[in-house]
Amino acid sequence: MQMIDTSTTQKASSLGFQESPVAQIIVRYRRINEANKAVERLFGYTRADLINRSVQRLYPSTADFNQIGERCEARMRETGDTHYEDERFMQASDKTIFWVQAKGATLSPQDPFSLMIWSFEKIADKSYRSVDLSPREREVAHHLVNGRTSREIGEALNISHRTVEVHRARLMRKFNVKNTAALVSEIVHAF
Repeated sequence: MQMIDTSTTQKASSLGFQESPVAQIIVRYRRINEANKAVERLFGYTRADLINRSVQRLYPSTADFNQIGERCEARMRETGDTHYEDERFMQASDKTIFWVQAKGATLSPQDPFSLMIWSFEKIADKSYRSVDLSPREREVAHHLVNGRTSREIGEALNISHRTVEVHRARLMRKFNVKNTAALVSEIVHAF
């Protein structure tokens, strides 16, 4: 019978976590205990910027952080399921907001937030469930959520700022809002 070197196994496991191509964090009561290199690449933070910090740092707003946390915990407690997944906006260190597929698993089913592991995968082209948007409207919406002006959006998309304003007006009608702030809020909370 061959002896297994547990220190080698632990080192390989730790290395596997750190080098995984999937962005992963380990959290205890929504504070980051560990983050891998893929998280650094996805969110633009160093590991040192994240360890022992609230995961709220990765959310665009406190409201998103609270709502998603409440929804996750309620579902896990109600169903007894040890896994949770959704799509949501997250925010990088440079304040860029982007869509991710988030998947979490608790390692403590009686107290779900006691110890969890989360993975995040950026969703490149996200269509909105609640409103049918054209590809150009999705592009404009992405830029609006990131606080860009019509002129900046026009330059980024190689269209005139007036065309951007037309798309913004269409988005406002589709989301049934009266101003850009309400539009951004509706886009962010489309899920």
